[in-house]
Amino acid sequence: MAKKVAIIADSTACLTREHAEQYGITVAPIPISFGGKLYRDWVDITPDEAYKLFLKDPDSFKTAGASPGIFLEAYRQASRQAKEILCITLSAKLSGARDAAKQAREEIRGELPHLSIEVLDSETVTAAEGFVALAAARAAEEGKSLAEVVEAAREVMAKVTFLAFLDTIRHLYRTGRIPKIAALAGSMLNIRPVLTVSSGLVRFIGAVRSREGGIKRILKIMRDRVGQNPVHVAVMHAYALEEAQKLQEQVAAGFNCVELWITGFSPVMGYATGTGTLGIAFYKEG
Repeated sequence: MAKKVAIIADSTACLTREHAEQYGITVAPIPISFGGKLYRDWVDITPDEAYKLFLKDPDSFKTAGASPGIFLEAYRQASRQAKEILCITLSAKLSGARDAAKQAREEIRGELPHLSIEVLDSETVTAAEGFVALAAARAAEEGKSLAEVVEAAREVMAKVTFLAFLDTIRHLYRTGRIPKIAALAGSMLNIRPVLTVSSGLVRFIGAVRSREGGIKRILKIMRDRVGQNPVHVAVMHAYALEEAQKLQEQVAAGFNCVELWITGFSPVMGYATGTGTLGIAFYKEG
């Protein structure tokens, strides 16, 4: 069955290369910079490679923001698959990616007037956004219309949850949420924040003093929300693969997973959270 709709997601969705290839998802890479050089997240550099640079000099590691040009190129690529495109971005309250995607949509009309492009703010980030993109891509694979693909994405948007705990609070001042001195003091006290996304914003929902405590906290929250119901889960890590694999094993053993995958935590987010971050994104089936 010919696909009617092509899917684009920005690189903060933490999709694996296998997902992108399997479903034909075009990834729009948000740039990061280090030492004056620009890298396209997911395209030029893997998360682990980016975190190696980060560890060399965190102060030289920055995000460059999403530009219309990123999405123009993504639209050109996706147009080879279908005449209708759904472009999914991270929360507009966290980034200008949605506005950049909309600007690019206006700019490409003269070049490819036959395209019909819908831009959807996922109202979330990381693999939670990834699950929204996957729901859309799976609907597109079934030959569904653009309206039906958007509906499938919105259904997952309403259910998906992102949880993460940081190994350090040291770099969080970069978000503008806390002063640098407070971040350094929190780091000295081994405070590890637990984060989620609510109403499109990253929010603090607690703090733990150990990684073991962080894992227990996020698994308890997931248990409270999904119980024994079938659940889709992604495990994310910022340069902490072995610990992520252990967390993946705990999730597999303790929950009724119909889908479970592991992925790198986007360095576009990681520049403010640091290495060692572990997280999960999940939603209940049905």
